[in-house]
Amino acid sequence: MRQPSVRARRVAAASVGLVLAAGAAACGPKDNDAKGSGGDSTPHKGGTLTVLNSSPQENFDPARLYTSGGGNVPSLVFRTLTTRNRENGAAGAKVVPDLATDTGRANKDATVWTYTLKKGLKYEDGTAITSADIKYGIERSFAPELSGGAPYLRDWLVGAADYQGPYKDKKGLSAIETPDAQTIVFHLNKPEGEFPYLATQTQFTPVPKAKDTGTKYAEHPVSSGPYKVVKNENNGEHIVLERNKYWSTATDAERKAYPDKVDVKSGLDSSVINQRLSASQGTDAAAVTTDTNLGPAELAKVTGDKDLASRVGTGHFGYTNYIAFNPTVKPFNNAKVRQAISYAIDRSSVINAAGGSALAEAATTYLPNQKSFGYEPYDLFPAGKTGNPAKAKELLAQAGYKNGLTVTLTHSNAKDFETSPEIATAIQDALKKAGITVKLQGLEENDYSDTIHSVKTEPGFFLAHWGADWPSGGPFLAPIFDGRQIVKDGANFNTGLLNDKSVNAEIDAINKLTDLDAAAKRWGALDKKIGEQALTVPLFHPVYKRLVGKDIRNVVISDWTGVLDISQLAVK
Repeated sequence: MRQPSVRARRVAAASVGLVLAAGAAACGPKDNDAKGSGGDSTPHKGGTLTVLNSSPQENFDPARLYTSGGGNVPSLVFRTLTTRNRENGAAGAKVVPDLATDTGRANKDATVWTYTLKKGLKYEDGTAITSADIKYGIERSFAPELSGGAPYLRDWLVGAADYQGPYKDKKGLSAIETPDAQTIVFHLNKPEGEFPYLATQTQFTPVPKAKDTGTKYAEHPVSSGPYKVVKNENNGEHIVLERNKYWSTATDAERKAYPDKVDVKSGLDSSVINQRLSASQGTDAAAVTTDTNLGPAELAKVTGDKDLASRVGTGHFGYTNYIAFNPTVKPFNNAKVRQAISYAIDRSSVINAAGGSALAEAATTYLPNQKSFGYEPYDLFPAGKTGNPAKAKELLAQAGYKNGLTVTLTHSNAKDFETSPEIATAIQDALKKAGITVKLQGLEENDYSDTIHSVKTEPGFFLAHWGADWPSGGPFLAPIFDGRQIVKDGANFNTGLLNDKSVNAEIDAINKLTDLDAAAKRWGALDKKIGEQALTVPLFHPVYKRLVGKDIRNVVISDWTGVLDISQLAVK
């Protein structure tokens, strides 16, 4: 994702479908059913699902949400052209039809995508959903007052770069055609074989023009999903959803929609959330969280309790924590210095600083270790589990630093177990063994984000992280390593300032592929090629551990989200 504050919120929360998973197949509690104290584990319809969250579900408008796969809570209200496959593990990393009959039909060079809507689609008021509604929903996402969503459509659609939305420009986007009520056609600036992934984002939600209330639409968006909004207090702090009687399983094979009601309560302290889920008293017995992980201390307590352990879901999201180098800053302009640091890293101590092996997995590749990303195992600068200081010293000598050197590592002061002081200190200790003295520069979260994402202020050596907008190598490698995405006067994410013509050309070639399996293999090979330049040091991929109430059934955790899929849950 390009907006760090949104990305951080997504990964911390995963509630808007924002964040999700890597590694081995993700799994839920035992047998994927939170059986609690026993009884019938078969999911049944009925009851109220309570959601206990720390962050409010702000800006509950499909134009303003930055989601992946349609989001988590948003996915209960907003349907899109395509969506994520609601299954456990790797199977859940696939894109499948939602409002459309298929995942899209591309022309020969993937610059034109055509979708046909299913028959019988209706809003919460019983009126029919049309292709014109989807076109309008996309167009309103361009309105400045409804900003916040993913930027891809502005980049990808022909003539969309300067479009200001339907409130100012009623002509609309000519790049989107609706030849009839069931058909919608998209014309792109360049080949984009992964357009079906983009079509999972909430900007592709149909919005009836007659019901659009502009910035107030979030208070009562018109539902196309299994639930409608009956209450939205304090901008998402308390949201109550009830059944949309016009939603039908005949047109929606993905969402189970077992509960009769969903009550989302936010603004809670994370420790309070986990305490309430652990105790499972009253309505909390049928509660979950979509944004709060178990921390190291809480996990230790849960692990020692058989009942609680059976109610912990484990998942992985396509996300990498890493060291970034700016090769325009000395001594990081010397590849051997970057390689020396790569060899010196003690990943065991870094993982301990991140909460332990239950919450973090060592990374030696930039791409997450997940098939859908095209993961190709490699370790170009093998440091082992605890680092290789001897090899690091050898490379430093070759670089002209036989007596070692002193560098500054910039990190965030936020206690996020990712770019925080604990991780920085672990790196400092490891590099000391290789003769590298590391001075730590801690910045408050906003200052840190602004500093590392500006070409003018980017440090030479700093901690960073990246999460995928969908489970593919494209939104992972392109924003970070495509030289044409270097932004000199705005938020820049190409931290290594790489502008390699061969890398850029391969990104373009892969983007033409509509065979996503073939594309994945090419992304994996490109990851290794870029890795040879030692512009980053992959450190670890996070693991998500979340507790559910004792009456929760049918926990599904996919490799797309890495967290439980709220659309699959039952409470009885």
